[in-house]
Amino acid sequence: MRSNNLRLHVSADESSWIASATDALANALALDLATHPCVRLLLSGGSTPGPIYCALATRALEWARIDVGLVDDRWVAHDSPASNARLIRETLLRTNTAIAFLPLPTSGKSTEADARRASEAFALTPDAACTAVFGMGPDGHIASLIPGSDGFAEAVQSSDVYVAIHAPDSNVAAPWPDRISLSRAGIARAQRHMLLIRGDEKRAVLERALEGDDVGELPIRLLLQESTPLDVYWCP
Repeated sequence: MRSNNLRLHVSADESSWIASATDALANALALDLATHPCVRLLLSGGSTPGPIYCALATRALEWARIDVGLVDDRWVAHDSPASNARLIRETLLRTNTAIAFLPLPTSGKSTEADARRASEAFALTPDAACTAVFGMGPDGHIASLIPGSDGFAEAVQSSDVYVAIHAPDSNVAAPWPDRISLSRAGIARAQRHMLLIRGDEKRAVLERALEGDDVGELPIRLLLQESTPLDVYWCP
């Protein structure tokens, strides 16, 4: 499978990578604000995107009209060091208090119940333009769509925006096997897809994903199979 929707943006170093991805995000949000009353921005966690979120916070956008949410999160308290919600608060929200942040629910009776609550909340603004920002693990996972995890098949087939994921046997997920993640349907609801990756290892995983179709082997293929263009920002 060679993807016709892939647009690769290569930067020589970290500083230019941060600037390029931040410019792209800010420009995309500005374009959507010009044509939609409400805009949604879904962000991923991990160690890679933090500097970009910090830079984005300084951009002069109509933040009051942008709802910031999450692509996925671990099923932990929002103040846990493992929480993606905490990452957003310590980066994007640290210097910009005008941003409306809507974290995923992670304090209910079960991940399944919280995933349903998240899907219902997403449905409250059906006309919002949506940009989703993804990272990718060394196993090719995006969001919390981890190969071999319980809930992966449902994530591919469900019409719900968010699903519960359980990955007790995954070294990548340990020690937080319980997650809430965008489903394939949720991914399709976003009109813009961005992937932030660094290093030769991640570039090699992306290249390998382009040579096959099995989303269970490399979930990044879910993005490559969408009709929505995938803008990949990469640096060494």
